[in-house]
Parts: sequence; C-alpha cells; structure tokens
Amino acid sequence: MAEAGTGFLEQLKSCIVWSWTYLWTLWFFLMLFLVYILRVPLKINDNLTTVSMFLNTLTPKFYVALTGTSSLISGLILIFEWWYFRKYGTSFIEQVSVSHLRPLLGGVDNSAPSTANAAGGEADSSRQSVSECKVWRNPLNLFRGAEYNRYTWVTGREPLTYYDMNLSAQDHQTFFTCDTDHLRPADASKRCLMQKAWRERNPQARISAAHEALELNECATAYILLAEEEATTIVEAEKLFKQALKAGEGCYRRSQQLQHHGAQYEAQHRRDTNVLVYIKRRLAMCARKLGRTREAVKMMRDLMKEFPLLSMFNIHENLLEALLELQAYADVQAVLAKYDDISLPKSATICYTAALLKARAVSDKFSPEAASRRGLSTAEMNAVEAIHRAVEFNPHVPKYLLEMKSLILPPEHILKRGDSEAIAYAFFHLQHWKRVEGALNLLHCTWEGTFRMIPYPLEKGHLFYPYPICTETADRELLPSFHEVSVYPKKELPFFILFTAGLCSFTAMLALLTHQFPELMGVFAKAFLSTLFAPLNFVMEKVESILPSSLWHQLTRI
Repeated sequence: MAEAGTGFLEQLKSCIVWSWTYLWTLWFFLMLFLVYILRVPLKINDNLTTVSMFLNTLTPKFYVALTGTSSLISGLILIFEWWYFRKYGTSFIEQVSVSHLRPLLGGVDNSAPSTANAAGGEADSSRQSVSECKVWRNPLNLFRGAEYNRYTWVTGREPLTYYDMNLSAQDHQTFFTCDTDHLRPADASKRCLMQKAWRERNPQARISAAHEALELNECATAYILLAEEEATTIVEAEKLFKQALKAGEGCYRRSQQLQHHGAQYEAQHRRDTNVLVYIKRRLAMCARKLGRTREAVKMMRDLMKEFPLLSMFNIHENLLEALLELQAYADVQAVLAKYDDISLPKSATICYTAALLKARAVSDKFSPEAASRRGLSTAEMNAVEAIHRAVEFNPHVPKYLLEMKSLILPPEHILKRGDSEAIAYAFFHLQHWKRVEGALNLLHCTWEGTFRMIPYPLEKGHLFYPYPICTETADRELLPSFHEVSVYPKKELPFFILFTAGLCSFTAMLALLTHQFPELMGVFAKAFLSTLFAPLNFVMEKVESILPSSLWHQLTRI
C-alpha cells in the first residue's frame, strides 16, 4: 500500500510538472481572450486613452532621465556580473536562476540518474573526477631555504601559497611520523618535538624545534627539516641530508630486524623506509643541481631498484629529467617503455617526454611548407600524434614551452592536467626541448590541431578521460596570486553579461540622442510605437468583425 501511495504521488507530481511545462501557452492565450471579452466592463480602452494622454504630456527631460537611469542600473549590474564571473567563473544571475528559480518552476535535472545502474554510473564518474582532481606531490619540488626563500629575498614575493605549504606539512606528518612513536621511550621526546615542528606554521618555530630534537639525540627527520628550510645553499642542504642519511640508515636497520614482531613495529619500519627513501631522493636531486648528473642518475637507479614498490614518490620522473640532461635518449626510451603503460597513471612528464623523443627523429628536417605539399611521412605522423596526445593530457604546457606565457617557480604540489603541472614540467624541461633542434618549431606548428579532435573536451576526450572541470579552482589555490592561471577550455562570456552590456549601451545612446534631439526622437518614438502596435490593431479589428458586438451582453443575460 505504501508503495502504491508513493507511486500515485510521484505520478501526480509529474502531471503537475508537465502541466506547468507545456500548458502555460494555453493558459496565456486564455487570459488574453478573457481580457478581450472583458474589455468593456474593465474600461480598457478608456484607460489606454488616459495613459496615452499622460504620455503625451511628458517632456523630453523625463525620457532623458528614464533612459539615463536605465543605463546606470544596467551598467552597475554589468560591473557586478563581470566581477562575479572573473572571480567564480559563472554568471550570478544564471546561478541564481538554476539554483533557486528552476526548482520552483518544476525543472528537473536531466543528468540525474533514474535507475540504479545510472546511479552507479554517476558514482563511477564522480570518483573518476575526484581522482583526476587529486593534488600530487611535485617530484621535482625545489628546496625552501635554498631556492624558494632566495626568490622571496630578491623579489619580495611569496612563491608558495598557504594551501600548498599546508599540504606539505600534512605530507611530512604522514611520511615522517608514526602513531606508535610513544611506545619507544628512547625516541619519544624527540619524536614529539618533530611532530610539533611539522605542525608549526612559523618557519623559525619549526627550525627551533628541529634543533631541540637534535640536542636530545641524532634525528633523521630533524636534519631533513633543517636541510629543507634552514640551509641557504644546495651545498649546505646536501651536507645536512648526508647527516640525515647516517641517522636514517641506523633507524632503518633496527626497525627492519623487528618489523615482523607486531603491527607497531611494522608501522615504524614503514615510517623509517619513507624517511630513508626521501633522504636518498633529495641527495640525488642535490647532486643533479650541483652538476653531478651521472652520480644523480646512479643514485636514482639504485633507489628504484632497492625500493621498487614505492611509486608514490615518482622517482622515475627525476630520472627522466636527469637522463635528458645527459642526452641519453636511449635510456630515456627504456624508462618510458616501463612507465608509459596504459595501466599506469600518466603525467605531463611521461607524455611530453615521449613526444620529445618522437619529435627528435624528424624535427631537424621538418618544414610546414614542404609537409603541406608532399604530406606527412610516417615518422612525422607519429611525432604529430604524440604531440596531440601530450597536448590532450595537459593543454597548458605548450604556452610555457613556446614562451607565450612567463614561467614562475613551480609549487610543491601539482594538479595533473592542470596549470600547476604545466609550470612544474616546463620549468625543468624547457631546456631539453630547446636542445633538440626544431622540436619547438614542430610543437608550434602542430599543437593547436589537438583541439579540432576534441571540440567538447569537458564531455568527451580522444585518448584520455574528459578534461576535469575542477582544475581551475585547485590551481588557484596552489599557485600564487600574482600568476595568471591558465584556463582550459576558454570560458565564453555568459549571456547575461552580453545582455546587460548591450542594454547599458543602448539605453545610454537613447539618453544622449533624446537630450540632443528631443523633437526628432519624439517623432521617431511615435512612429516606432505605431509600427509596433500595427499588427495588434489589425488582429483586434479582425476579431471584432468575427465576434458579435453584444457577446458580453449575451453572457451577462446567461
């Protein structure tokens, strides 16, 4: 019975919604017919005559004031709409209409799933969107003390946002702390100090807490913090990381022997493993920055061989960049063969490095004029397809590689397929593209052709999932305010901004013309109104000739 009652209510509701959606035109014409029938008792003709006499008595100054006020109000609405669109990426009027007015009018969201399967598909789609909009640790992130702080000292600008630094603090607490630290009395005090240090917002407070932890005992994570934030040069950072390596290896060996003795020891071993991998990776990056590239490559290879399951650090991206610096393109291809797999997550580094290798084979002899005459060869077609694939994955990168947009320091976290990832990739890989003769020319000639294959990137992709709509919001949180965030696809101006702009301009023009030529505008207005109402008068005459003049009298007698 309850199900039958619910079904009846749903049918009744759908009937009411249908009536509001499709029968309003019938009701409108019925109202017009009633107004026409009741025109005599309602004295509509007399009222219209009175209104026309009143309008004829108005001076041109009234019309100037009317059109000027309309122009002012529409201009204020235009300014507000433009500000709201620039800040939130949507029209305020459209948002209010969809959010509040549409439900009152019985509108139904067509995208809402009507069955269990549709609900499941929607859930899968939302999960995919969330995974694509996940923020990742930048595998090539710079050192705060030796690089980010030096930029602040020179320019006075903060290259990192609070949101980005807060994510880093959360990463450090996840990787470098353990819930069972209090069970080890020998290390409890220094572990508590380091937990406090990772949570501190003030850099000086973090550094002081790290020094306090070192006064108690050797602490690998304390050395890490000092190397990241206190060291003002890469050489100083490397020295501190070597001290951290010595302390970290000792903790790792001790926890490795006890890892099978219980869950708490396993958690401590996992933490010590994260610390050791982080230290070795940063030491390899120090060697790369100090020009010891071959040493850095060896350290990265050994690290990937020793800890093959720790893919969350994306060490292979550091390795690719170092191999490109050595121009060891065969080794780069070997790394790509392992990580550029359909079952593995992609990145701008993977896609654009693959495109660079294929472009390298043809770019030195590529000419757009010759290619248009004879067509593309097989190798050129493969290079163009690789570029299209890379651009589809992250369409923001080419503007930085082609120096159409200025680069800034990359953030500590990136959003895949977003502007933050494009900055991080181009910051380190622009030199490798410049080193390959003709590669940037080939990219310049072909990258925009990608967008012809995906006319609706938010709805359907070609080789990847549709482009996520959340990238702009996340990138604005990750990138500093002085950087103009790249937006894809370009958003068209909402209808109401164009409408208010046209209304403001039109009423302002009417106000100016009425003020300058009052008599001429009066004649024009009368001619315009008479032309506008001519079809209505014609219809009214035809209706009066068809209907009897005493229809209202007959209706009252009935």
